[in-house]
Amino acid sequence: MNQTMTNMLNKSETKLRARRKAGWLIFLLIAVAAVAMVLVPTLKIMPFKPQTARDIELSYALRRWAPLATAGASVIALALAVWLWQGAGRWRWLRRAALVLLLVPPLAAAWFARQNHFEWIFNPLRAATHTAADEARFVGDGEMVMAVELNNDAVAYPVRQVAYHHVIQDTVGGVPIVVTY
Repeated sequence: MNQTMTNMLNKSETKLRARRKAGWLIFLLIAVAAVAMVLVPTLKIMPFKPQTARDIELSYALRRWAPLATAGASVIALALAVWLWQGAGRWRWLRRAALVLLLVPPLAAAWFARQNHFEWIFNPLRAATHTAADEARFVGDGEMVMAVELNNDAVAYPVRQVAYHHVIQDTVGGVPIVVTY
């Protein structure tokens, strides 16, 4: 009877170890997936870099789903961390330190998924100011400009300025416009 109980305890312990190893693997995969969810669009959509329609489509799909997916990944990672924390066993301090470190990527991804990092890349000009053409000292005579005329109101934006900001929000002739290059 004693031997039978010992065998049953060993089998139970072996199953628990296998579950914990699977838990660590799932925890690691969740961390990698959460980071990939926000990193892929950041690396695919970049100024002055060729992009395919597939890249753009994938990036926008990931951007659309990233807030929900990374929040879910963070909750699952946190639940796994609590479960793995309780059974840290031997090398407890090292395993618990690893748990804390592995929680950082999904939590950071959840925060980053809610940021508009495209604005960080493109730095839009929100408050465009106008100057009469003969007073515009910052525009050279041979410099290229993008011109817009609406409702008898005309403005010109230097291409070098639009190229830096990529997006300029303005109002011309009482109509809100967005200029991009």
